[in-house]
Amino acid sequence: CPPQKRQKVKEKDFAVVRRPWLLREAESGGSWDALPDELLLEIFSYLSLNDLLKVSLTCKRWHCLSFDESLWQTLDLSGRNLLPGVIGQLLPIGVTAFRCPRTCIGNPLFKTSKPLKVQHMDLSNCIVSVENLQSILCLCERLQNLSLEGLVLSDDIMKSIAKNCSLTRLNLCGCSGFSAESLKLMLSSCTMLEELNLSWCNFTATHIEAAVNHIPSKVTQLNLSGYRQDLHIADVKTLVERCPLLVHLDLSDSMMLQPKCFQYFHQLVFLQHLCLSRCYQIPPAALIELGRIPTLKTLQVFGIVTDNSLLLLKETIPHMKINCSHLTSIARPTVGTKRSHEIWGIKCRLSLRNLSG
Repeated sequence: CPPQKRQKVKEKDFAVVRRPWLLREAESGGSWDALPDELLLEIFSYLSLNDLLKVSLTCKRWHCLSFDESLWQTLDLSGRNLLPGVIGQLLPIGVTAFRCPRTCIGNPLFKTSKPLKVQHMDLSNCIVSVENLQSILCLCERLQNLSLEGLVLSDDIMKSIAKNCSLTRLNLCGCSGFSAESLKLMLSSCTMLEELNLSWCNFTATHIEAAVNHIPSKVTQLNLSGYRQDLHIADVKTLVERCPLLVHLDLSDSMMLQPKCFQYFHQLVFLQHLCLSRCYQIPPAALIELGRIPTLKTLQVFGIVTDNSLLLLKETIPHMKINCSHLTSIARPTVGTKRSHEIWGIKCRLSLRNLSG
């Protein structure tokens, strides 16, 4: 007998066959679409930056959830080459802690003029134009910690910094490009500053005068090192009078300082750490007087004591640690050379270092 003809499957029959499978998936709770947003956000919070960017391509819903503000609180883009538009897209999401040192930053291309929510930002030693840096800082009004170490700034940038009245830590080590007048404005506006690093900036005598006469009185840690010919004993007197709460003071590489300034250090009743390295007009024998400061715990005097005089000094002042650290941590976002995703003790969860390939 001839073979039977194959029956055509009608479209409605095919749908009937598929429908029970869809129903079974929904009933078993296996559909991702059935999960509430809150649960998906909790799952996404365990993803690395690489995986989070991948799931954002899945569908419109997941794209929206993957860029939820709660997932982007802390971000580390350090040591990368950021194309134009990257910062302008990510920072407005709601980033509060942004770690981005040693990075080549292109034009941010912000699509909004609303102030950013960034409170902690490290842009130390970045490659960034003055214009692009200003386009970032002009949107920052909530900063509590800021590091711009090694960057070329401008008067407009200093004015933008001045808008951050809650700023408590500021690191401008090695910065240049701004006037003494804008420095005065910034220091007069940021009255909540507690840690300030103004070391090795491209300062003139006018800058030094503006700094010592306008440093906020709440400062407890101050680095004003590197001003060989421009920082004088009279400036130390002014600093002590303005900042009686100083705990850590670094005046290294100030060659005009002499033992006469020690009388002012005695007035700092909270002083615990003092750095006078390479202040060559201070003879080693005079350092013994600093041992009479009851609160002083550490003394850094590299370059002005020989090995033999250092041993003698340690024997004379046994309760004090002398030349125990070459590095200063004042206002710096990270301490030491250990690689870390932290800035000022805040761990950045999302990091480009997690990317593979």
